[in-house]
Amino acid sequence: MNSTQQKAQGLTIAYIGGGSRGWAWGFMKDLGMDGQMKGLVRLYDIDREAAEKNKRIGEMISAHPLARSAWRYEVAGSLREALTGADFVVISILPGNFRHMRSDVHLPEEYGVYQSVGDTVGPGGLLRALRTVPMYAEIARAIRDYAPLAWVINYTNPMSVCMLALHEVFPGIRAFGCCHEVFGTQKLLAQMLDDLEGIKDVRREDIRIDVNGVNHFTRLTGASFQGMDLLPLYRAFADKYHETGYMRGGDNNWMNSHFASSHKVKFDLFRRYGAIAAAGDRHLAEFMPPWYLKDPDTAHVWGFTLTPVSWREEDLSRRIAQREGLLDGSRELEMKPSGEEGHLLIKALLGLGDLVSNVNLINRGQSPDLPLGCAVETNALFSSRHIAPVLAGPLPAMVASLSVRHARNQMETVQAALTCDRQLALNILLNDPQMAAVRPQDAETMLSRMLDNTIDALPAGWRTG
Repeated sequence: MNSTQQKAQGLTIAYIGGGSRGWAWGFMKDLGMDGQMKGLVRLYDIDREAAEKNKRIGEMISAHPLARSAWRYEVAGSLREALTGADFVVISILPGNFRHMRSDVHLPEEYGVYQSVGDTVGPGGLLRALRTVPMYAEIARAIRDYAPLAWVINYTNPMSVCMLALHEVFPGIRAFGCCHEVFGTQKLLAQMLDDLEGIKDVRREDIRIDVNGVNHFTRLTGASFQGMDLLPLYRAFADKYHETGYMRGGDNNWMNSHFASSHKVKFDLFRRYGAIAAAGDRHLAEFMPPWYLKDPDTAHVWGFTLTPVSWREEDLSRRIAQREGLLDGSRELEMKPSGEEGHLLIKALLGLGDLVSNVNLINRGQSPDLPLGCAVETNALFSSRHIAPVLAGPLPAMVASLSVRHARNQMETVQAALTCDRQLALNILLNDPQMAAVRPQDAETMLSRMLDNTIDALPAGWRTG
């Protein structure tokens, strides 16, 4: 790698999950549209054909008239091949398949447990984690052996568990996790300034924030715009819209999208506890007792919908069709930024401009409210070859206690996954707020059925009989 103050050339990025139908395209476009970096991206995926097709799309991006740097793309046949000589590693994988996901999300409904996402906490998050941790252990060992000095960017959920697994296997790993949920709340604050103060065209990047918590349950303990404290204004905003919800745009509202919401959960949590919840309502609801997720009708009252796995299957079909259209020329390649910050953080680590962003790291004291050694989401300063976590503002006491419960569950989940410990897994499940109305004996039956449904994606230690 050769770098100057203005440019970095000769970079090697290993992309694990390089057959991705979505995330990879956005990342490759961000690289191509940024003129300060250049190099090689090695795509590795257990679905080699998907990686080969993304190689062709990457080459199309590099050749596009709007591209400012032409990256080269290769397909790697192994983790060793992908990682050897890598300066950066991106991990974005889907642990398991839709059959596993249907069990994760929909089987608990038989026991009265409804999940709007099912990939972070609750029964769905737990089972996804049990599949993911062994994969991340393998990846961590490979990074340790073939790219120990590489910077590692994780995009896979459950984010906190993935970060913990990487560090458990390779304590010296230089890894951080990126999540865009906070960006959505910054955009909401910009809309608030328009709605309440008539201040228009505020970019989300212009909203300064202080971040603290566990991923998808993070809080903004401070927020400002040009020196204006936004927390008192947000209280007025929450009071104004807590009953009706806040929706902006025609079809871009929760009734027409599985990923949108009316922010009523966010407003309710602020009015109860203080501090602005940074994630979307679909994630926030899953960290709480079944106040907002007792059933689909309750979710509807709170202004969001449950995302069925059938929709995800249909969405994948659409994205595969989009990919094939790009490759056969029937669809035009649209060049626009992804809105993610991964490539910007890479630039900062290369010395191409400091940047403060919210990222997931192991807690070394930057979150005084949460256990040392757990995975936390706070601000961090990215500069040349260095990440400095920023000391977070305090969480409200009751939010802290809820967050500690989840942080402990996440730490124990890694141990359960690595040791194939059914009793520990059951205890984790019973300690989850979503399970408040489920009897222990029913929870045990639920867990056994869910394990059986995903057993082909688990280590042999989970098999019984």
